[in-house]
This record gives sequence, C-alpha cells and structure tokens, in this order.
Amino acid sequence: MQVKHDVKARLTLSSSGSSGGEGRRTHIQVLANSLVASIFILLHYRQLLARDKSDDASQGCWSYGSDLLVVSIVSNYAAVAADTFSSELGILSKSRPRLLTSWNFRQVPPGTNGGITFWGTMAGFLGASTIALTSVLLLPFCPIEPPSWSGKLFGHNQPGLAGGTGWGLQEKAAWVLAVTICGGLGSLLDSALGGWFQASVIDSRTGKVIEGNGGTKVLLTGSHIKKDGNGSRRVESGAGFLDNNAVNILMAATMSVGGMVFASYVWKLPLVSIFGS
Repeated sequence: MQVKHDVKARLTLSSSGSSGGEGRRTHIQVLANSLVASIFILLHYRQLLARDKSDDASQGCWSYGSDLLVVSIVSNYAAVAADTFSSELGILSKSRPRLLTSWNFRQVPPGTNGGITFWGTMAGFLGASTIALTSVLLLPFCPIEPPSWSGKLFGHNQPGLAGGTGWGLQEKAAWVLAVTICGGLGSLLDSALGGWFQASVIDSRTGKVIEGNGGTKVLLTGSHIKKDGNGSRRVESGAGFLDNNAVNILMAATMSVGGMVFASYVWKLPLVSIFGS
C-alpha cells in the first residue's frame, strides 16, 4: 500500500541516492510479512487433513475455544496490516514523530525507525480492524443454533461465552476487539524493535531519513555515497543489528505466538494442541 507517494517522497531519501523512500515492495518483504503465517497455515492444513480421516470432520465449522492455529494466523496478518497502515499513513502526520524507545520521548525526523505519532498509531489499529472484520466475514464460525423441538439446548448450541462452542454476536465482537488490539500492539512492538535494533540513518545535509531499498540496511560508507567535510550520513537511533525485514519477521512471530498464548489462557486450551489433530 502506497498512499500519497509524491508527498512521502519529499520526506525521506532512498539509499540509492534518489528521493522517494524505499520504492517498490520486493518478494523478500512479502516473505518477511507472511513467512510465520505460512508456517502456521501448513500446520493447520495438516490438522485439517487428519480431521478428514476422523469423525471430527462432520461439524465443518470453527468451534469457539478451539483451533489456536487460526488465532495465530489471523494475529499475524492483523499485526503486519497494522504495521503497514501505521508506517504508510503515519509518516503523513503533521505532528513530528517521537522516538518510542528514547527515555525522553524525543522528536525525530519522519520515517525514523521507532518514531510514532498519534495518528500513525490510530492508523495501525484501523489496519488491524480491517483484518479482524474480514475474518468475521470469511471464517466458518459455528453458529448458535436454536433449541431442539423438545426445548432442550444442547452444549454445542450454546454461545461460547456461556460455556458452549457457538459464535454469536458477543463472541464475534470480542474476537474483533481482541484481534484489533493484538494487531495494534504489534505495530507498536515493530516500532520498539525498530527503534532498538534497526539503525535509522540520516542524511546530514538534508536532515532526512535514508530508507534502504527492499527493507535492507542503509550503509554509512561506500564509494557511491557523496560526502561533505563532516560525512554525509549519521545514525539517528538504533543499534543496527537487524534490517527492516528481520524486524518484521520478529514482530510477526511474537504477535502470532502471543495471540495463541492469550487464546490458550482464555480458552484453557493447551498450546501443545497445535501439534495434534
């Protein structure tokens, strides 16, 4: 997603020397955002194949309080969507970003790793909510069924919050809220990880952040870099251990597993269930 690219092109520089930030997304960036989810999708596919060979395939829908892998997959995409919305829209904020990882929350140039704004943070939660709402439309939630002709309400017909396995309006609303919060926190975690472990390099002459092509690290020295008397590039923040792609993978993995751990606690479902059928 690239919104108002011409505006953002004036706020940052590309490591190749041109204006306009990091440019087009690469396959490495796509993989960094989807690798963790893809692994959990394969694990869930294995579970579904095992169920097809057993009596568990008869229900054909997702029961409340089951399938932690579904939680991990949706959590992953909510977090990376939040990060994308936050970074793509947050840089357009009229207020100057503040460094999340600094002790005094100091102001930094737009595009600095770890820099956040109020509207950028809100955009992150908006991005997460789009995934949450889409999942409600696409996932096969088990519905709450009416009582039988005898008036008896069987366990699988009851709402999940009432001890059953059905998904009603309350359960789905709680799901949307939880996924949105998880994704929004993932965006903030990405900012924190970027502020700590990813170097933000500034062009000393313009004061603008230099972004690496395809999410790669930005070099401080090199034969293609023009220098003035004091050097043309300096590090604004970050240790430089990771590039943007590594930060994205680490954030996605943390939020995917974190979503599973939270659901495991709420639903009292052991984490080892992700390896079973």
